[in-house]
Amino acid sequence: MLRNLLALRQVAQRTITTASRRQFENKVPEKQKLFQEDNGIPVHLKGGVADALLYRATMILTVGGTAYAIYQLAMASFPKKQN
Repeated sequence: MLRNLLALRQVAQRTITTASRRQFENKVPEKQKLFQEDNGIPVHLKGGVADALLYRATMILTVGGTAYAIYQLAMASFPKKQN
């Protein structure tokens, strides 16, 4: 029983560690230069094509959802006449 607990403790210490196995390159200074550059592009679009696509998709969904909500509100405001 004690052997199992010690083995579990050892496995837990190996898997939960603060040291990373791989060293990653620090890209923060590059990103800071990119986002602080004064080139007239809004900050939410400075990330490139992916940011532009996400922005456009969000705008399409927002406008479409608002139009659909207004349509449903109008349909609910004017109930069908009963014969």
